[in-house]
Amino acid sequence: MRMRLLGLLVVSLTACGSEVVAVDDAGGSPVGTSYLSVKVTEDGKVKPLAPNTRIRLDFRNDSALSFHTGCNQLGGEISLDGGTIVMDGYGGTEMGCDPARQAQDEWLARFLMDRPTWKLEADVLTITRGGTTLVLQDRKVVEPDLPLQGTTWTVDGMMTKEVFEHFYDLPPATITIKGGRVIGSTGCNQFHGSVTHTATTLTVGDLSVTDKACTGDAARLHDGVLARLKGKLAYSIDYDRLELRSSGDATGLDLKAGK
Repeated sequence: MRMRLLGLLVVSLTACGSEVVAVDDAGGSPVGTSYLSVKVTEDGKVKPLAPNTRIRLDFRNDSALSFHTGCNQLGGEISLDGGTIVMDGYGGTEMGCDPARQAQDEWLARFLMDRPTWKLEADVLTITRGGTTLVLQDRKVVEPDLPLQGTTWTVDGMMTKEVFEHFYDLPPATITIKGGRVIGSTGCNQFHGSVTHTATTLTVGDLSVTDKACTGDAARLHDGVLARLKGKLAYSIDYDRLELRSSGDATGLDLKAGK
């Protein structure tokens, strides 16, 4: 089974000239940093989050914030001037989630749109409105990036321009890089080959692939992985997620650590 997601939220804002970055009274700015919740309180009492969830805020630039609480990817245009988050609207994906996570999405959106104040101390960001306080810490401190090498990365989806495809109920496609070699599986066949990398790019050589016949969605996954795992690729790691993108277009693979 595969799922295609079209038109996912993209917040992209550009401006001419120099960007003015909002700072708090201590001179710190959250811009360019991702934060994860470490504590949420309401009226002095700990507010429990939905099971197995954590609040994440990504301050992509001084005018764009994306946020995630375990259900949908959401975001909107913001201002950080004067130590206040001003967000008058938001958009995002529309996944169906369980009631607890759906309610958490709505709660966080209301909180962020209610013009809360923010304060940054070292790597800790505190956001407050009324009796509610959200304490977050730099994502790279809370969840350091896993290493590219030696980690088994499992394909979570394939990107083709604006279409993102998830594959379910299939044997996993995996990639492991060690030394100058890459080994893995398309979910149907095994492969291995050479690879070199810098801090931001991978260059994959010709792959040797077993020749088991693949059909249906298994064939689509097999072909898609091999088509996207060749030549020079840009990569980035965000804790347990690896993103591979071709240098010439928006095609690529999204992977998650583990089998």
